[in-house]
Amino acid sequence: MMQKKQLEYFKKLLNEKLEELLNEANKTVTGMSDMKENMPDPTDRATLESDRNFTLRIRDRERKLIGKIKDALERIEMGTYGICESCQEEIGEKRLKARPVTTLCIECKKKQEDEEKMKGL
Repeated sequence: MMQKKQLEYFKKLLNEKLEELLNEANKTVTGMSDMKENMPDPTDRATLESDRNFTLRIRDRERKLIGKIKDALERIEMGTYGICESCQEEIGEKRLKARPVTTLCIECKKKQEDEEKMKGL
């Protein structure tokens, strides 16, 4: 079972990342709504659209990460953070530091990836 000090460390880490992602999302929304759409040159307009699409894809990935962070914070509150949802063993601290939102220990994650490769995903 993870010690209270460790849980506080991960809770702080996750909350900081969550705040950072939410701030970036707000900047994107503000930036896109403030932008003037008066671009007569088709090349400039195409570049703007390409950049906007790229930014939106990044924000979509970040949106998914926000959900994972919220789930991890909920697991901390429920007392299940750091427990592999597949084998119910503790997830190593090194793994949690590298990927604080993980729900699988390294062995179960490898097994999952191998199964995905076998299925051709």
